Amino acid sequence: MVALVPAGTPGDERGTLLDFVEAQRAALRRVVLGLTEEQAASTPSASELSLSGLLKHVAEVELSWLRLAQQRPNEKQRTQETWGEAFRLVDGETIPGVLAFWADVAKQTEDFVRSVPSLDETFPLPEAPWFPKDGRVTVRWMVLHLVQEMGRHAGHADIIRESIDGKGSYELIAAEAEASGR
Repeated sequence: MVALVPAGTPGDERGTLLDFVEAQRAALRRVVLGLTEEQAASTPSASELSLSGLLKHVAEVELSWLRLAQQRPNEKQRTQETWGEAFRLVDGETIPGVLAFWADVAKQTEDFVRSVPSLDETFPLPEAPWFPKDGRVTVRWMVLHLVQEMGRHAGHADIIRESIDGKGSYELIAAEAEASGR
């Protein structure tokens, strides 16, 4: 059986948390293995979600949380008018392009999490009914939230992929391992 969390996980909390985030990212990246852009953009279930749209969404959500934690402007901030574009590829976007963007965001997230003096460092959140009432969260909370967010969407992606061609997560793990020679 292939491990879902990378082998050699550091014993430190940061490394463990980052490995769990990466395991969820990998699950989401795998769902498009062997699919065409058209298949990945299809919506074969009752939902309007597509695999390529989910990849784009989680990449942008990760960037959004990173920028909140860094207290920097988000260059991909969505408006009410562009919110729907967060769930589908537009204007020549491709799966390889989204994956490259996400890889860059993932590296930035890892660098940031490893650089903060403590996972207990806090940052402010904008007011919203779905955020904690005190308006602040820790870096630890953010990383755990990323695991939760990506895990929820990895489940959506599993159902969508199975609706396209019947392939489940274990088949995709095996296909990925075979393709990489593991």
